[in-house]
Amino acid sequence: MPANEIRIIGGRWRGRRLRFPGVTGLRPTPDRVRETLFNWLGQDLSGCVTLDPFAGSGALSFEALSRGARLAVALERRRELVRALQDMASALESDALETHCADAFSFLAREKRLFDVVFLDPPFDAPAWETLLPLATARLAPSGYLYAESATPLDAPPGFAMWRRDKAGKVHYHLLRHAGGS
Repeated sequence: MPANEIRIIGGRWRGRRLRFPGVTGLRPTPDRVRETLFNWLGQDLSGCVTLDPFAGSGALSFEALSRGARLAVALERRRELVRALQDMASALESDALETHCADAFSFLAREKRLFDVVFLDPPFDAPAWETLLPLATARLAPSGYLYAESATPLDAPPGFAMWRRDKAGKVHYHLLRHAGGS
């Protein structure tokens, strides 16, 4: 598979390949990690609303939509990637992707909606987790999940519990919930 292509691994678009611009530093979530994540979340995300503040290739948002998410909100600060996300949604004949060309930190600070799943997959070189985690957890619905992908293991912030965690290669990935969530 070319370096600037992803394959949707589950749901109604399973097997579809989507191309995105070759942008330096872009690191799509590997297939194996996506497969594990969506096994943890369950394969049916019908009616869910997701937020992907560092959308990049859109792999996580499109996997969620493929599994029935009602809406996927994808942020990216690079215009060429936002256009690519919109083009991919058009190719899939989906109007359930909401895109924003925006800085993730600023968007999270002003956004008021709550989300069923928040995907945090920031660039590994400058994640600023001490700022990012509180902003993201404030946008999480009470029964929601926060997914975080990082170069190092993360600890759950106050009020949250680590529900699942794993490592694949150099990628540490975590699924958190509100403490006491079922």
